Amino acid sequence: MSAPSASAASPQPDGTSDPVEVAKKATRGLQGLSPELTARVPQLLEAMRSVGAGLELHTTLDRICETAAELADAHYAAIGVVSEDGKGLSDFVYFGIGEETAERIGRLPDGHKGLLGALIHQPETLRLADLSADPRSCGFPAHHPPMRTFLGVPIRVQGEIFGNLYLTEKRGGAEFNEYDVHMVRVLATEAGIAIGNARLYEAATQRERWIDGSVAVTTALLSGSDAEEALAVVAEQARHLADSAAGIVLLPDDEGGMEIVAVSSDEPSGMLGVVIPPESRIITDLLAGDSVFLDDAATDPRVMTDLARGYGPVMMLPLQSDGRVMGTLVTPRARGARPFTETERTLATQFASQAALALMMAEAQRDRERLAVYEDRDRIARDLHDLVIQRLFATGMMLESAQRRSVVPEVQTGVGKAVDELDVTIQEIRTAIFALQQGPAEAPSGLRTRVLREINMAAVPLGFKPSHHFVGPVDTMVGELTGKNLIAALREALSNAFRHARADRIDVVVDGTVSLPDGQRGVRLTVSDDGVGIAEGGRRSGLKNLKRRAESLGGDSWYGAGIGEDGGGTTVVWQAPY
Repeated sequence: MSAPSASAASPQPDGTSDPVEVAKKATRGLQGLSPELTARVPQLLEAMRSVGAGLELHTTLDRICETAAELADAHYAAIGVVSEDGKGLSDFVYFGIGEETAERIGRLPDGHKGLLGALIHQPETLRLADLSADPRSCGFPAHHPPMRTFLGVPIRVQGEIFGNLYLTEKRGGAEFNEYDVHMVRVLATEAGIAIGNARLYEAATQRERWIDGSVAVTTALLSGSDAEEALAVVAEQARHLADSAAGIVLLPDDEGGMEIVAVSSDEPSGMLGVVIPPESRIITDLLAGDSVFLDDAATDPRVMTDLARGYGPVMMLPLQSDGRVMGTLVTPRARGARPFTETERTLATQFASQAALALMMAEAQRDRERLAVYEDRDRIARDLHDLVIQRLFATGMMLESAQRRSVVPEVQTGVGKAVDELDVTIQEIRTAIFALQQGPAEAPSGLRTRVLREINMAAVPLGFKPSHHFVGPVDTMVGELTGKNLIAALREALSNAFRHARADRIDVVVDGTVSLPDGQRGVRLTVSDDGVGIAEGGRRSGLKNLKRRAESLGGDSWYGAGIGEDGGGTTVVWQAPY
């Protein structure tokens, strides 16, 4: 048997190559390098190992900057990430400049001019002894540290330009040499691999988060949440997933525009209830089913409201299913924030489609509930007419007959009063029947009437009619926006009482003569019951909805003891300025 050649690595029992042979091969690969470069190979290998550790993208970029500065013995290092359109920088990661200095400098480079812009359009290695002498240089902003020597190397990820690695101010005042160029090029190649892995990991994680968000929206709806709570979940999830300053849901209104019906934001914005007019070009596009993406809402000429002036990049996605546009999902970021990537836009569009399906299911659920209420109202109206009124009428005739036969004046007077009371009762029942048979379009639009309609509709599932009391001319004092939100708050409070309170009595008071803590005139809705009260650790989503709705109008909402024995039950208070 012939002996193996010297150039081949002898296999070991475990299937690996002989370490001695591997070392010999590596040594032969380094024989052509200069002694200085060979001496720095261990440092380069350690740098490559450091760069490849970890999967989080921004952490990887930070590590590349720090490693490159150490490898080339530079004071400062940075990576400029080229934007998707290739015209500027979407991100700028730096090393060597402290936080205080960075705050004094202010805005980060955007790559639209100067040497950074030149390297975007001509991605090639660039080494300068004095970058200020280059004609493409545009100088530094105030408070920027002085920089003279410069080395720029492009970073490619899977053959595509990702960005550029910049090094400045080699220590000791020396210039970057050829050895530095070789080392940084190798590091940039390894950086491209590490960035590619980090991108894949980030994309997978991002998709998983958006899928989880879609599941949360669907679960919130299928768990029996009402339409408003489902929309609030859509807004909250979209804001979290898109890493935006707010999550906003708009629905079409009767005038052809769109009304903001759900807002998720850390700061009270006063957006809830605002209507975007149909004259807006953006509304036209959204109602046509087209997505709208703004790079800077504060300066875009298509924006017609002042609400958008404090935002930068914005995604506006139609909530549509089967060609029908049911609303719009808006996720704005703060001014100066990074723009949305193509991946984020795609994932957000898919999320909007899922949210539209959830919205359609909520609408179908509301239709079923409304149909059940109307059917119950029709049945109650028939029963009242066919049974109750007929029996009352027959009872009245019997009393009249007894009155005629009686010879006692006091009995005749008493029976006559009873007959009169029966006549009044019959008239009131006939009025109630007429109200029950009214369709929603036939009902007057006054606040008082809308409150009574909600109370009458709640009487069906409750099994009794809540009492009501009005203070002040609420129809003329309360504006349309506040009135609409008061009705929604009343519906929420009555729904909570029906589902959780197990009450025998509910009192509703609408007071239009209230003076709010800030001195404004306002309206206060109070819904009290004698039920079981709010269980410790129970859900508070409905109460949170009431408070959020009130705060969006500049008001407030809270709850306390009820009207049962020893304060049993719950009292919910909701108030807002006119």
